[in-house]
Amino acid sequence: MNSSEISILLLCIFSMCFVSHASVVQKKHIAGELFAGSSDSTEILQLEDKWASGLVKRDIDLFKTILAEGFIYTENDVMYIRDSVLQYAAYGTDTVEAAYNEDMLVHMFGKTAVVTGWLVIIGHRDAGKFNRRYRFTDTWQYINNRWQLIAAQDYIAH
Repeated sequence: MNSSEISILLLCIFSMCFVSHASVVQKKHIAGELFAGSSDSTEILQLEDKWASGLVKRDIDLFKTILAEGFIYTENDVMYIRDSVLQYAAYGTDTVEAAYNEDMLVHMFGKTAVVTGWLVIIGHRDAGKFNRRYRFTDTWQYINNRWQLIAAQDYIAH
């Protein structure tokens, strides 16, 4: 074999390895999507919706149940601990009139799950009405026989 034939052969081998790897990654992604129909993922999505409705009701008991000890929350560039989140949920200046989730996806990793989606919050405060749309990533873990939120990150899209 001459050098150009070897180069072509190596290129073919590399291409086959790349396509094979991409195929495996795609299959893993598809498997994750199919697994999202499990009873665990259904329960987690229900908890996400309870959280949204809890914002309207200021349901502190619900939040205490959902938020794990050690919970950490990031909104834009600020981090909060569990107690700060509970304090704001109970006594914050915003009045939430409606809250709901959109386009949620559950990504299961054993007894840990990551949920991505959109949270829409409509309400008012002293400065006037607001309609906020948050892009969120929530991390859940199965602790003490129930799903608990261990970390969350939101970004206000508008």
